[in-house]
Amino acid sequence: MKTTRAFCAAVSSASGEPLAATASRVDHWILIEYRSAWAREVLGASLLSSELKQHLRSQLAALPHARLLFVKKPRGSLDTGSRVFFGTSRPGAERLFELELEHLDDLLHVDAAAVLTGTSRAIAGTEAVGPTAGTEAVAGPLYIVCTHGKRDRCCALYGRPLYDALQHETDSGRVWQSSHVGGDRFAGNAVVLPHGLYYGRVGPADAARVVAATTAGQIDLDAYRGRSAYSFAVQAGERALRECEGLLGIGDLELAGTARDADGRWRVLFRTPSGAVHELQVAESLADEPMYLTCESTEPRRARRWRVSGHDVVSP
Repeated sequence: MKTTRAFCAAVSSASGEPLAATASRVDHWILIEYRSAWAREVLGASLLSSELKQHLRSQLAALPHARLLFVKKPRGSLDTGSRVFFGTSRPGAERLFELELEHLDDLLHVDAAAVLTGTSRAIAGTEAVGPTAGTEAVAGPLYIVCTHGKRDRCCALYGRPLYDALQHETDSGRVWQSSHVGGDRFAGNAVVLPHGLYYGRVGPADAARVVAATTAGQIDLDAYRGRSAYSFAVQAGERALRECEGLLGIGDLELAGTARDADGRWRVLFRTPSGAVHELQVAESLADEPMYLTCESTEPRRARRWRVSGHDVVSP
C-alpha cells in the first residue's frame, strides 16, 4: 500500500527547525517574466530560444553568486511584452532595475552583468550610456514569493495564498510569483529585493507584518531566514546580534570581517550604529534527527545548523 509522506514544510515547522541562517547565497539577480508553464528546471525546459538561453547562462557565469528566476502574475491573455528585473543585493550597493521588452529575445542585446559589475555602463545594442539606458530604477521593495509547485508541492501550497495576501497589503505591482528561491521546507518563502532579505514560514496573516517592517526600513525577525549576501555563518551571527541588541533596521549592522579558526569555527565581526564592533563565534553542526529536506527527497538527511557559541565586544 502506497503512503503519502507529510509535506516537508509541515514537518519542518512541527519539529521547530530554526529559520535562522537558511537564506540562499545570492549577490546578483535576474528576474524574467515568463508566463508559460514552469518546469522543474525552468531555463533549460523553457520555450526560450537556444540563443537566449545561452546568453542568460553567460550572464550568470559573469556574475558571482547569481540567480535567475522566472516570475509571473496571473494576467489576461491579451497582455503583451514582458518585464525583466536585474539587480544586486550586496550591502551598500543594493540596486534594482526594470526593463520592459516587446519580445524576450530582445534580452540578447542587454548586458545586465556588465551594468551590475561596473565593467561597462552601456546597454548592448543602444547608443545611450548608463544603467538607466532602456531601463528604469525600481524605487522601492519588490516582494518575490516562491510558488514553484513543479519544484516542491509546498511552494505551491503555501506560496500562492501568501502571494495573494501580499498583493492585498501593498502595491500589487511590487509582488511577483517566482520560481525556486531555495529552502522548500520553509514555505511560504518570500524574498524582499533589492536587499535580498529571505523570509520563511510566512502565512497570509503574517503578510501585513512583513510589509510594515519593510516599509519602515526594518527586518521582521520572527520570519527572518537571513540576508542573501551573507554566508550561513554570517547570517547566524547577524541574527544573534540583532536579537541581543534589538537592532531591527536593515542597515543597522555593517559586516566588519570574518575569519575561520583552525577548529573550523567562524569569527564574524559586525559594527553597530554606535561604532562598537561585536565579534560572534559561530559553530557548524548537524541536526540530531534526520528529516526529508524536500517533499521529493529520496532519503532523510541531517540538516546543517549554525549556532553562535560566543559573543564579545572587541571595540567600544
